[in-house]
Amino acid sequence: QVRLMESGGGSVQAGDSLKLSCAASGRAFNTNAMGWFRQAPGKERQFVGGINWNSATTRYADSVNGRFTISRWNVANSVYLEMTNLKPEDTAVYYCAADSADFQTPSTASDEYDYWGQGTQVTVSS
Repeated sequence: QVRLMESGGGSVQAGDSLKLSCAASGRAFNTNAMGWFRQAPGKERQFVGGINWNSATTRYADSVNGRFTISRWNVANSVYLEMTNLKPEDTAVYYCAADSADFQTPSTASDEYDYWGQGTQVTVSS
């Protein structure tokens, strides 16, 4: 069992930056690939970024590549999403997720992740 809790969301202006955190507890955190997803009202949950267990591999959605950076600090059982140059279309609830079956390859598919946080709202106004 892995429990995840996101924090750091808020309301910002376009062009601002925001850093989300996800604190994990439970089974060994460093055996999981981790992902960030987001869901805007009326839309499906969308992959944002993923990171493998030792931070050697990261991947991003095209829409955020170059603006968002995912990182993790296994000692602190935490994963982060640093977001820069935010746009109104980044407005969504952001979720972190853990893939207990794979530590090496961060998947872009939400159904590969078996543990989810409650989400944190990010609102970007123009």
